[in-house]
Amino acid sequence: MKILVPTDFSELSEKALEIANKFAKLMDGTVTPFHSHIPISELDEPYALGMSSQVYQDFDQIEKSLSDRLSQLAEEKVDKNRLQKPIIMMGNPAQSIIDSSEDFDYIVMSTHGRTGFSRFLLGSVAEKVLRLAHTPVLIVEDESDVDDFKKILVTTDFSDNAASAYPYAKEVAQKAGAELDLVHVISFDQFDEEEEGSISLSTIREKRIKVLEKEYFHSLKDKVNSMVIVSQDSPHEAIYNHVKENDYNLIVMATVGRTGINYMMMGSTTANLVRHVKTAVLSINPKREKK
Repeated sequence: MKILVPTDFSELSEKALEIANKFAKLMDGTVTPFHSHIPISELDEPYALGMSSQVYQDFDQIEKSLSDRLSQLAEEKVDKNRLQKPIIMMGNPAQSIIDSSEDFDYIVMSTHGRTGFSRFLLGSVAEKVLRLAHTPVLIVEDESDVDDFKKILVTTDFSDNAASAYPYAKEVAQKAGAELDLVHVISFDQFDEEEEGSISLSTIREKRIKVLEKEYFHSLKDKVNSMVIVSQDSPHEAIYNHVKENDYNLIVMATVGRTGINYMMMGSTTANLVRHVKTAVLSINPKREKK
């Protein structure tokens, strides 16, 4: 199990290394630190501002310096027997992460990096990686408490896309001996005039989620619990409120769900949830799963 951990050397991104180490222990994996450096462009050169001197970056020296710094940081956060040689790349951070992740099983990264001027704006980078990477992405916040991954939430809209997240959730739950809650949200805007009302729709969905529970998570036995939440809020707000009331260590969900107006729009739900929760979120992009 190979885990890639992008960092910009900020304290917030260091949290990703700590959680990656815990995840590597659970999954019996390795951790590879990663940093992408954006070279100074010609517009940044002094001569572009009318100055006569020219400054060129020594890329080999920069790579060595960054690699040494990243190794030192990672050695403080990751068990030596799990730590791999750092990867330093030049160029767009999001694309560099996506390209490098093709050889990895998971990406673990923070949603926010340095404030103010930074060459690695991890906030926007994280969202791009979530949308485009085929590798599952574990997003963490500074206040994320994964503990031993003992309590896991899995969301579903009953689509095939949502189902792509189930094997990952089950594997983590089995290895951690975790309790797993399988949750579906019904928003009031899903009802139409032909529906008999929220009670009948809730009953239908509750029966459906029980079937899904038995089909995908039967091996967890009494460790799995399924539920349907009826809410006036949007799906991400309903899940957010549910998470606030329950101390989950991990949320697992697909980034893309059912299209159209019915059910839970997992794409926006995932992005909105990641922006607001403190809980770690494991995001699966079904459209870009490895073949």
